Amino acid sequence: MSIEQEHPKKASGWAARDSSGVLSPFNFYRRETGEKDVTFKVLYCGICHSDLHMVKNEWGFSTYSLVPGHEIVGEVTEVGSKVQKFKVGDRVGVGCIVGSCRSCENCTDHLENYCPKQILTYGAKYYDGSTTYGGYSDIMVADEHFIVRIPDNLPLDGAAPLLCAGITTYSPLRYFGLDKPGMHVGVVGLGGLGHVAVKFAKAMGVKVTVISTSPKKEEEALKHLGADSFLVSRDQDQMQAAIGTMDGIIDTVSAQHPLLPLIGLLNSHGELVMVGAPEKPLELPVFPLLMGRKMVAGSGIGGMKETQEMIDFAAKHNITADIEVIPIDYLNTAMERLVKADVRYRFVIDIGNTLKASS
Repeated sequence: MSIEQEHPKKASGWAARDSSGVLSPFNFYRRETGEKDVTFKVLYCGICHSDLHMVKNEWGFSTYSLVPGHEIVGEVTEVGSKVQKFKVGDRVGVGCIVGSCRSCENCTDHLENYCPKQILTYGAKYYDGSTTYGGYSDIMVADEHFIVRIPDNLPLDGAAPLLCAGITTYSPLRYFGLDKPGMHVGVVGLGGLGHVAVKFAKAMGVKVTVISTSPKKEEEALKHLGADSFLVSRDQDQMQAAIGTMDGIIDTVSAQHPLLPLIGLLNSHGELVMVGAPEKPLELPVFPLLMGRKMVAGSGIGGMKETQEMIDFAAKHNITADIEVIPIDYLNTAMERLVKADVRYRFVIDIGNTLKASS
């Protein structure tokens, strides 16, 4: 059987062919719509920092050709015969995962994101042995279990990054109980993840302090995003004055940075939750953890039930990512700017209007 018969849906997108970091037009095939599959026309796709890591193989498991993108939104064009939750015309999205075993304890607990057999949206092997391709492309096919409904009042472009950045910060706020009015939560780093963390925490009624190395971000944090206070992490006097004042901290930084000053900001039993992914190990001083029963934890995206809950919460509170919409042929320039953190705060590719014109 030819590849065209096995994968009859022609698709076009942009892919990296090697670890140089350069992406270019790429034609490939999607599988036919299976009985539980939803096919949708991709309209927008966010550019996540992990796309950059994957394109350059900085985590060491990339395979090429690689079509990145796991903040994917669009409109349903076809549904399989056993699909129950979606119909043609629905506004939908796909985040970081498109498969899991569906039978382990994590899957049973709606934590597909922690399934040992989870299938990533791109650069992974699907059940049928094919490579998964992400959202820098014109169509997407996924099992309905891994599809999220986007409420009508959320703009698709601003909602796209919530499927990664949104759930990555929403989930730990909920799980660690940092969502109760009157609590004090720190957010480290004011980028793609951090700015959404501030919005969710404020909508939950929490007092929010942004912690950043850059004093230039203070006005943005306080006036635009509505944070309650701002700490320059390199200012020892500011950090000293805030010691022991926070119930929890969401650390979104993916670069090397010291944890000791952050642990100091926590009150007794406080949690420092890591959601960024630095390439190299960080130094963890243990003694300050003992003096107050403090915890350093990690959290990665969220399960499908919670991802839908997060999107519905965002719709209720009018939360979207702050984005810069770009045409697909600006992709390589956007990646170069992302390396320098020169974006406020998330690039989103206008796939629907620009992909066909470029390929």
